[in-house]
Amino acid sequence: MATYHILKIQGKAKIPDYVQLRDADFNLLAYFRLDRPEKSLVKVGLSDHEPRIMEFLNAIPYGKVQTLELT
Repeated sequence: MATYHILKIQGKAKIPDYVQLRDADFNLLAYFRLDRPEKSLVKVGLSDHEPRIMEFLNAIPYGKVQTLELT
């Protein structure tokens, strides 16, 4: 089981919403637009978990670090 820390950042005006995906040691794995996660998730090897991650991202609040466990 892998632990990931996720921070959803709300954009302003023309700046879109972004997501930081970090590992258990808080090392940055991916930084991507909320509406375009595909390429970043493929690069870090989580493309098969995309539906679960996107469901989680849509449910969490902006600006608070949340923990996600993936098996």
